[in-house]
Amino acid sequence: MANTFFQFKQFTVHQGQCAMKVCTDACIQGAYTARYLVNHRLTVPAILDIGAGTGLLSLMLAQQLSAGITAVELDPAAAQQATANFSASPWAGRLQLTQQDIRKMVPATPYDFIITNPPFYETALKSGQAQKDQAMHATSLSYRELLAAIDRLLLPDGQVSVLLPYIQFETFQDLALTAGYYLQDVVYIRQSVQHGFFRTVGIFGKTPQPLTTSELAIYDTGNVYTTAFVDLLQPYYLYL
Repeated sequence: MANTFFQFKQFTVHQGQCAMKVCTDACIQGAYTARYLVNHRLTVPAILDIGAGTGLLSLMLAQQLSAGITAVELDPAAAQQATANFSASPWAGRLQLTQQDIRKMVPATPYDFIITNPPFYETALKSGQAQKDQAMHATSLSYRELLAAIDRLLLPDGQVSVLLPYIQFETFQDLALTAGYYLQDVVYIRQSVQHGFFRTVGIFGKTPQPLTTSELAIYDTGNVYTTAFVDLLQPYYLYL
């Protein structure tokens, strides 16, 4: 079985047969969310990672925070790979993987914080490959179902970090507001300073507050990582 991997400074992510691969935008979400929690000195003893994939987001948060992290993944191959990645990490004692449908999950207590990189597209052409479609398209979990799960699993004063494509994020934001979740912090991401926005990371909560907005470009005009990108990802990337 092919088992490509990515070596970070403090952990390695093996991908195996997981359809949701390690990608730069997910790394940005993990680093941005961890920095948000650290900078705001937020105490989040229990974190839930919905749609864990290889376990990347859980591993990035575990590197910076002392929280216990529960990762939920529906796909058996991805769940197996994430479990192996957790076991091989320095934080194995604080990381737990459960393979189940998030819509049916019943935790002992709600979580302080949720992070999710959900299926991107609710209405789009499918590839015809079931595993890939489940990872990239909302074929098994719609945005409304995701928000219902968040509302059931998150403490009333908790927050949730969401990564979506720039266009789809607006749809999700509208649905979130209807469900009582306000966008509190957002970063709009460009591939380079010459490109338009292609991804958005937003942090939502049930308390209305002034919105903090920022932008991040991955590459500059010379196809070199921008200073902002290096500053954000340097704690994780081995060669940066």
